[in-house]
Amino acid sequence: MGKLATIGKVTIRVFGNDHLPPHFHVKGAGIDAQLSIETVEVIAGDLPAALHKEIRAWVAANRPALVTEWNTWNPHVPFA
Repeated sequence: MGKLATIGKVTIRVFGNDHLPPHFHVKGAGIDAQLSIETVEVIAGDLPAALHKEIRAWVAANRPALVTEWNTWNPHVPFA
C-alpha cells in the first residue's frame, strides 16, 4: 500500500486509514520510523543521521507526490 520510493535498503510508504499527524513510514532492515510530512522530523522510531538527510532531500523533491499519496489513502484526515 502506498509505496513511494526505495532509498538504499529502505522503503518510503504511506498507509491507509492511518492516524494523525499526516506522516509516512520508512522501513528496512533494522529501520522502522514514522516522519511528519510537514516537518520531515521523526515522530516515532529512529533514523541514522545520514539516512534522515537523504529522506529530507527526497521529500523536498517529491512533496506533491507524498501529499497526494497521503490524501488518496487517508481522505478522512487530509493533509491541507
